[in-house]
Amino acid sequence: MIPQSITRKNFIKSSSILLASSCLLATGEADAAENSLSKPAGKNYTLKNVRLETGFEYDGEDVIHTKTELFTIEIEDGKIKNITPNQPNAKAIDAKGWLMLPAFKDMHIHLDKTYYGLAWQAHLKKNRSVKDMIAFEQQIIPDLLKTSVTRTEKLIELLQSYGTGYARSHVNIEPTSKLDSLKHLQTALEHKKDSFETELVAFPQHGLYYTQSTELMKEAAKMDIDFIGGLDPTSIDGGIEKHMDFVIQLALDHGKGIDIHLHESGEPGIKTIEYLIAKVMENPVLKGKTFVSHAFALRYLDKAKTEEIAEKLGAAKMGIASTIPMTGTPMPIPTLYKYGVDVVAGNDCIVDHWSTFGTGSILQKANVAAQVYGYRTEFDLSRILKLATGNILPLSDKGERQWPKAGDKANVVLVDASCSAEAVSRVSPVKSLIQGGKVVF
Repeated sequence: MIPQSITRKNFIKSSSILLASSCLLATGEADAAENSLSKPAGKNYTLKNVRLETGFEYDGEDVIHTKTELFTIEIEDGKIKNITPNQPNAKAIDAKGWLMLPAFKDMHIHLDKTYYGLAWQAHLKKNRSVKDMIAFEQQIIPDLLKTSVTRTEKLIELLQSYGTGYARSHVNIEPTSKLDSLKHLQTALEHKKDSFETELVAFPQHGLYYTQSTELMKEAAKMDIDFIGGLDPTSIDGGIEKHMDFVIQLALDHGKGIDIHLHESGEPGIKTIEYLIAKVMENPVLKGKTFVSHAFALRYLDKAKTEEIAEKLGAAKMGIASTIPMTGTPMPIPTLYKYGVDVVAGNDCIVDHWSTFGTGSILQKANVAAQVYGYRTEFDLSRILKLATGNILPLSDKGERQWPKAGDKANVVLVDASCSAEAVSRVSPVKSLIQGGKVVF
């Protein structure tokens, strides 16, 4: 995908129009019975009139259209059993010609921290530093914990309504909440275990040493979490080595992955990324299991340095988790893709004390990326869908159908769109989410 230029004025204008129209579509159609999917009586059932992508149509070497056909799909024991030519007269649940895509994945979110479910509250003050926000959290967390289980469940339901059935959630581990944020989150996830999948990051939001969270992190590492987190080692804890060595060793000791928050730009940010790359290369068990979230330092490098770091990240099989920021210099995602870096996307904050924004739609993030990087063609729009699906695409780059296949997990979303490119471009309404074969939205 070749990035194309777009002016900030046109980007903001088109973003506003697209998001407004998608909200109107979702609101206006939600109550119509003909626009809902019937829920099956049991766990084994058949869908008819399911639209799947079957290939690309070309004009010379250019993809100008995505071909689709209607199919009948059998679901059994949470998996796709058979995919056959459409049988419109079969006794089956009618998918009404909606497009089936892989269920969406939000790969950077904080399910334990949200105002969603409470009264509206905007961001309190401008220009607060991370340390300012730590002090603020220390004040409000005790009250937030009182309702955190129910608010987390409501937030999960919001994500499901936008087609997300899987999330990587960071959860606070710090002296104010101790392990309670994690325990409350695990309670909420237990309530949703049949309809929502997660992986958890033990996140020292208030610093490892700034608030003495190391012992709590050691305890959290034993509590069914998947990743060890970290936070801005230089600005919060005063140095890279002590902070990162703790994170890395704790991950190695407990067989976990690593996913650190790195907002720091300039030399501290780049040195932290390079330090982590070196440690992953020394410990190959961490390859494919190590991510840097945000990684804003990558936005401000010259072309040569960007290529150098991207190549090193690719060699270490390290990933970047991005919220696809709309302001400032863009993240170098096209360069990261060039070197095979695993780029995943997330909503991060959903209307909480860190950010007023966040809709819950990860498809919207793919749309924002398409606008930021100038992905306007049928082919490019279809490719950037992978930001929403965790790198699963219905068609290969050559237009060969590679998803779904018999035996795949029945984690799918039905969208009111003609193809992937349209779904991304228009942030098309999600009609249903099926997770593990269960219709959950």
